[in-house]
Amino acid sequence: MQYLQLSSGDLVVDRRASYAEALFSAGDHMAAAELLREALELAPTWSAGWFRCGEIYWEAGRAEEAADCWREVLRLDPADSLGATLRLGLAGAVPLPDHTPPAFVEALFDQYAPDFDTALVETLNYRVPELLAEAIARTGSNAFAHAVDLGCGTGLMGERLRKAVSFLEGADLSAEMLRRAEAKRVYDRLEKADLQSLVIPEEADLVTAADVFMYVGGLEALFARISASLAPGALFAFSVERHDGDGFVLLASRRYAHSETYLRDLLAANGFELLSLDRKPIRMDRGEAIEGLIVVARRADVIDVPVAAAEDETSHAAELRQPN
Repeated sequence: MQYLQLSSGDLVVDRRASYAEALFSAGDHMAAAELLREALELAPTWSAGWFRCGEIYWEAGRAEEAADCWREVLRLDPADSLGATLRLGLAGAVPLPDHTPPAFVEALFDQYAPDFDTALVETLNYRVPELLAEAIARTGSNAFAHAVDLGCGTGLMGERLRKAVSFLEGADLSAEMLRRAEAKRVYDRLEKADLQSLVIPEEADLVTAADVFMYVGGLEALFARISASLAPGALFAFSVERHDGDGFVLLASRRYAHSETYLRDLLAANGFELLSLDRKPIRMDRGEAIEGLIVVARRADVIDVPVAAAEDETSHAAELRQPN
């Protein structure tokens, strides 16, 4: 990725950083790391430089030095707009985080916004909005009163929903993404909001999340909030990168992937009836197709409580009825 602060603000430091990149490109990773580390002595508050230095140390096989650099990034930027926490988690230096730092997501997509549509659709053959729209249509529902597009970005999903929705709102962390979505004039309302705290309106009868949960590992709290907000019959349509195992994992790309079993169990536990779950290539990455899961579920009338949970609740209730 490109870095938010490409320049240290010091020409000498920038020149040395460029030399370090040249050494890195030539395969001399250790020399590159040492040169950049020396340059950082002249610009000790350059967080992007520290982040890059950690990456180079990592490629040189120096995990401890890499972790030290990423810890320095967090000291300089506690909000973690560069995603150092994720790097530390992948390196095993801290427990794996269960979601991406919001500041990282916001900064990343503010930066990508100008070229987002072109890069995704034309270069990476991004297909999630199209696949989700097709999956929703297959349910037989073709008209919605109120839809909420989570992580709406520039409006690629909204463009496909517009004709079927009376009132369409979108929410995203990135102000730059929202600015481009607003220019398309497909949403009735747009809101800058963190997915972890966004309130889903009770009148919503469709919630979508196209390529959003790649930045959320543990989906338990989010699915519970969505379920609690939706009335029976409302649809919930989303995509994830597919993980061929259990639960979810944080990939080297610093995106999360989720397993089919994890999603099925989580939807059932939160009162959703699974309507469709399709394995599909969702985009290209370095010449390879990335497989995802395209999911559509309906909010059921009754939430089925798992047997174990029901037994625990019964036992707890019996304890409460015991005389003192």
